[in-house]
Amino acid sequence: MPVTPPAGPRRWPAPSDLAVSLAGALFVLAGIAGPVPGPAAAALAVAGGCALACVRLAWLAGVPQAPSAGAAPQRRTPPTPRALSGPEPVAPAPTPHAGAAPVRPAPSPTPRVGTGPGRRAVDEPPGRPVGDPTTGRQARRVALSRRVAAILDAAVLVAGLTIAVLPLSDPAHRLPVALAGLGLAGALHVTALLRLPGRSRLPGRERLRRSVDVLALGVSLVFAGWMLLPTGPVPPAALVASVGGAVALAVLTMAALAERHRRPGAARCHAGAGLTLGGLALLVVLLAYAAPDRALSAVAPPVLAGALLTAAGARRTSAGERPRHGTAPAAWPRLTAPAGIAAVAAGVHLGTAREFSPVAMALGLSVIPPIMVGELLAAADQRRRVERLVASEAWLRRLVGADGETGQPPPLTRAELVRALPLRSGGALLVVDLHGDDAATPDAPVLAEARRRLRGGCGPHDLVARIGDTEYAVLTDVGPVPAYALGIRLLAALAEPYPRPGGVTRLRVSVGLAETTGGDPEDVLRQADLARRRAVQLGRDRVEWYDAYLEEQLVRRLDLERELPGAVARGELDLVYQPVVALADRMPVGTEALLRWRSPVLGTVLPAELLPVATDLDLLGEVGWWVVDRACRQLAAWSEGGRELWMAVNVTPRELAAKDFVARTATALAAYDVPPERLVVEVAEPAVGAELSTVVARLAGLRSLGVRTALDDFRAEHASLAQLRRLPIDLLKVGPHLVAPGVDGQRPLIDVVANLGDRLGVEVVVEGLESDGQVAGARRAGCRYGQGFALARPATAERVEAWFEEFPSAAR
Repeated sequence: MPVTPPAGPRRWPAPSDLAVSLAGALFVLAGIAGPVPGPAAAALAVAGGCALACVRLAWLAGVPQAPSAGAAPQRRTPPTPRALSGPEPVAPAPTPHAGAAPVRPAPSPTPRVGTGPGRRAVDEPPGRPVGDPTTGRQARRVALSRRVAAILDAAVLVAGLTIAVLPLSDPAHRLPVALAGLGLAGALHVTALLRLPGRSRLPGRERLRRSVDVLALGVSLVFAGWMLLPTGPVPPAALVASVGGAVALAVLTMAALAERHRRPGAARCHAGAGLTLGGLALLVVLLAYAAPDRALSAVAPPVLAGALLTAAGARRTSAGERPRHGTAPAAWPRLTAPAGIAAVAAGVHLGTAREFSPVAMALGLSVIPPIMVGELLAAADQRRRVERLVASEAWLRRLVGADGETGQPPPLTRAELVRALPLRSGGALLVVDLHGDDAATPDAPVLAEARRRLRGGCGPHDLVARIGDTEYAVLTDVGPVPAYALGIRLLAALAEPYPRPGGVTRLRVSVGLAETTGGDPEDVLRQADLARRRAVQLGRDRVEWYDAYLEEQLVRRLDLERELPGAVARGELDLVYQPVVALADRMPVGTEALLRWRSPVLGTVLPAELLPVATDLDLLGEVGWWVVDRACRQLAAWSEGGRELWMAVNVTPRELAAKDFVARTATALAAYDVPPERLVVEVAEPAVGAELSTVVARLAGLRSLGVRTALDDFRAEHASLAQLRRLPIDLLKVGPHLVAPGVDGQRPLIDVVANLGDRLGVEVVVEGLESDGQVAGARRAGCRYGQGFALARPATAERVEAWFEEFPSAAR
């Protein structure tokens, strides 16, 4: 049925940004009010923000911050015995920028995945063929982004240290320090901004317009600064800082305005640099005029905001933003800002001094010529845009009318589609992808018939373009709901059987839909293609809308793919442990090891998000063996304390398929002198079906070592019962939904599963127990073991040990 496109979630500042901003505001107020000296207030106000920005930029630059592999972990003080009654502790999630994309929480409150399968991100299988030039370009872009981040890190550090040394230095030395900091920070910012990825050479007309805009804003800022300076002789340092700061601020402001649509990350970097250098220039002016210490607090807000904005822009740039061509910057800021700034400054000066000096009058009059030239250039640009629009509309009318007599939409190329997209604002773009039944490319006769059906299903004014071997695009001028209906019609027409010699064939169809809102044509095409990818991931033969969350998933995916390689060597992986208890007396009998990635950049990442990326990057084996090794090491540590508990680890069928899996497990057990029966290897039942014979062989090999095996996520369906008889397992783990009473007062399914376990000699563990009622139901059914929040939450090894202390006789 037709649906309306979902709205994307709003981006909110990260909690860490809000915290340092609030702390900075409080210190500034304290410095202005008097309780804290002005230099100290400024230093304290910028300390947190600059430190946070430096850490983020350092990680973007690839500077290692985590402990090295093999380093001995610090032992934390054990908490109180009731530590497991609260939620699982997680590492703080530092957000790399103020508008970081929010991460959707895992669907289950008790993530039960160790290295088992997780839900895949909405994306197609990654990986490019060897020799693909795109891979080389991406590698060069990543290397360039890291170098830029390192330079920006140094610039932010210099700016922060310039403010930080104010309360520590003699008043006579503060001005030279501020001048040195302004010069060095400015040089570093310029070097970094000129090396940002995606920078392109401007055409002559654009360079002229940009120069005029910078001149108009720069002169107006110089005039404003001159009007606001105290009367009398101007100190040389103040003159240099005022003029230089005004010019730098004008250049960076215009660059940010020009790039805010084409390269938003670069625009943030330019704006951050402008705020930082403006704050340092203000510091030089205040020190040159020997302003009271209380006034120095005013330099903190721009420096703090500039540091955070610079880090945010660098993160967005390093994530791989693609320049958006063809987006014209808004004209009103560059036309009205110079005149407004000059008028306000003149009004303030007239109200205080009541007269203008000759120099002030000359500066004020010099603002007028560049503003007039800018107006003329803007008018000429507008006239050219109107002429191009008229010509494009005429081209489109000729194009649509070429085959109007046949009622068929016009054979378009991708370039013609991109040219036509801006003329269909308010319509929609559909990207249609065709797949053969056997995932092979359909042959030529089938594709010819599919093209005929595609053209026949479109309206007379719709445009059809071929954008790939089996990909087509349909541009329509109807609204979202009719466009969705069009997608459904095309899907039905293309999915009908195709006659072939000796039989028929079918195609699988994926349709992605995006609205044409008048933005960059390449962006609209990319959005529709992202929606098509989601249709592919969700099983094909469907129509999917584009929404903003797809963008967030893409950025998140890029972050994960960038940070995960080397996470094991950097010591960023961690295990938490959820106890398994005997339901009869609630005594602990074992634990389950649950994987967590404590990324300094991304925060705590759960297996449902981590494992698909590890699989695609061919890192699943490395991560899985780290889990087995760490679990055996923890078992050995608990054995030294006299606790003979078992520990379960989750593996995927792909890990089990490794020929040396059994041998390496035996090696890990021997390395830590752990009895084999204390290790339990779990595999999820839904993932077993495709590789049943391999899983059976590997589980049998593990049992021959003495290792116990478990089937996780058992669903109690007919196919599940058939598999259960073939699998050599010792434990059967089921979810809490089986504990609920059956319909019409029938016995709950847990009773059936418990009886089956008794007949097969398999112990049943009910997991995900979150209420006392569920615990009681599992116990009534005769299940021996339980696991879940109602019994104990996942926690670190130290907190689990402290919880064990409540049960002195447990498994000793």
